[in-house]
Amino acid sequence: MLGILVFAGLVIAAIPAMAADSANSSLLTFIFGDSLTEVGNNNFLQLSLAKSNYPWYGIDYNGGQATGRFTNGRTIGDIISSKLGIPSPPPYLSLSKVEDAIYRGANYASGGAGILNNTGLYFIQRLSFDDQINAFNKTKQAMKSKLGGVVAEKLCKEAIFFIGMGSNDYVNNFLQPFMADGQQYTHDEFVEILVSTLEHQLLRLYLLGARRMMFHGLAPLGCIPSQRVKSRRGECLKQVNRWVQKFNSKVNKLLISMNRRLPTAQLTFVDTYEQVMDLINNPGAYGFKVSNTSCCNVDTSIGGLCLPNSNLCKNRKEFVFWDAFHPSDAANAVLADRIFTTFFRHPHSPSPSPSPSPSLS
Repeated sequence: MLGILVFAGLVIAAIPAMAADSANSSLLTFIFGDSLTEVGNNNFLQLSLAKSNYPWYGIDYNGGQATGRFTNGRTIGDIISSKLGIPSPPPYLSLSKVEDAIYRGANYASGGAGILNNTGLYFIQRLSFDDQINAFNKTKQAMKSKLGGVVAEKLCKEAIFFIGMGSNDYVNNFLQPFMADGQQYTHDEFVEILVSTLEHQLLRLYLLGARRMMFHGLAPLGCIPSQRVKSRRGECLKQVNRWVQKFNSKVNKLLISMNRRLPTAQLTFVDTYEQVMDLINNPGAYGFKVSNTSCCNVDTSIGGLCLPNSNLCKNRKEFVFWDAFHPSDAANAVLADRIFTTFFRHPHSPSPSPSPSPSLS
């Protein structure tokens, strides 16, 4: 979910070593998240209802085929990996524990995932954040068996851990009238549960050797197409955005506290909120024409994903959103350029959008 328009963050304290690492092809990255950073894990979950391995997903990706990415092209993670000079980490479930590729980074992200284990339960199968951490633990054990404990610990301490979680805990949990959490808790209670759960999860990663962690705050979820349709005038839902800002504030304070308490921890909060809001409110400034609805003509009453029988817009580069939840490749490129410039502070060339396939109109 939109938890990773998360990469666009601005209010950050850059980790100095990362600029140097950006030129290092051996940089190790591990990605945890939801559908905004997934690259195909759910394809390997037979019963999962959270999949995008069909047209028109991937139409602007290399080869024009769906890969399990929930957009028409690249994720922000794909683009940043390219800028770092490294391959985009493959889906964890595609890797064998005995092949060397598993020691070069992995993507554990899973569509429908959340901080809470009951988030997105109606998708039947998905890798929650806890599941993803368990999977990383298996990766760590495989690294120790193959490379030895000392080398494995060193690799983990030098690796960058990208984490984007929380969007589904709202969109596919608290905001759903048929889910218990939205009925059982006030938002103040719910956000405390989210943040306390997240603290334990980040501590687990720390104890597994993670030191350099980037947590991506939530974007203005009240402005994504799936939420706008709940407004009579198609406007942003201000209450949802206020809740998101409260979550972001609490997570930012949590990371500051954990940095003080945990030796050598470098947890960074990447605040995306204002940048994404500006992209939505002023699309023309970024080369877009439409930001209040999606390029793919989706039916939000049956989920809001882009189905094979959906109609597409004529120019996919003009739309901020691809479907009711996810940004387009062109929007991801804008956000990735900004986060890379701001966070890594390393000269780079702009990331061109891939050449679109012929218009389907």
